Amino acid sequence: MLKKIAIALLLACSTSVFAAGSIETSLQHHGQLYRVTHDGKISYLFGTIHVGRDGAYPLDPVVSRALLDSKALVIELDIREDQAFQVALARHGRYADGDTIQNHLSPATFQRTTQALARAGIALHSVQQYKPWLIANLLVGAELGKHGYQRSQAVEYALLAAAQQQDKAVRELESADYQLSLFDSLDEHQQEQYLLENLADLDDGDSLKKSQALIEAWSAADPARIHDAWKTATTGNSISAGFMNRVLLGKRNPEMAANIERIMQQDQVAFIGVGLLHLVGDDGLPQLLKRRGYQVEQLY
Repeated sequence: MLKKIAIALLLACSTSVFAAGSIETSLQHHGQLYRVTHDGKISYLFGTIHVGRDGAYPLDPVVSRALLDSKALVIELDIREDQAFQVALARHGRYADGDTIQNHLSPATFQRTTQALARAGIALHSVQQYKPWLIANLLVGAELGKHGYQRSQAVEYALLAAAQQQDKAVRELESADYQLSLFDSLDEHQQEQYLLENLADLDDGDSLKKSQALIEAWSAADPARIHDAWKTATTGNSISAGFMNRVLLGKRNPEMAANIERIMQQDQVAFIGVGLLHLVGDDGLPQLLKRRGYQVEQLY
């Protein structure tokens, strides 16, 4: 169940089928797909979502052909590797032995948290060593799970299964330790506020609505709705929006762009799957790569 937090926390043709205007408009696309070229090297950049429901997010034919044509699959994190995740979780998401979350929250926030955990069916004693940001993400994941959305149905699993079938190398852009360290960079006040904001969104149903809006925008490959979901996640004075804008996207996107550059130097053709919101806005990966001198073409 804890893998839900690694949010916030998814054929044999050549690349010539992706020439401008060659994509069949009748195909049901998902997310966004770009082709990145530089010095004879090619990468495909695909926006994913990190949860799914009832196997409803198969790879569409255009994405499948791009992956088949690639020599390696690159994703944010190899989500099959649980040991590294658990080590990172213990390092960044738990208090030291003998310490509990009750010592780090106001009495009112602690009471609201225990009530939310009870509604989610999570025993307090099982998470009392978890930090506020982790409990917030866990509660959001539990709410998604209650409505059928599961990490095990994420698009990344479909990509990994296809890569394994095609005997492709799998590379990571980041590590579990790095991803969880970003949440742990929030100070105690920010963590409590982050928890309170998520509790409020859970109480009024906004948490589910925001997630569903992003999932539906991805499923329809609708640029306007994708942009709206990005704007909702990054706009406002909340700790959550500021953290998304400044850290989860603003800090990571340039680092991802630099890693993509290194990968393109190694692989003739690479397929790169990252969370959809990393592709949006003036400082999204497509625009950052353009500014670095890469040719970037949106295929849909």
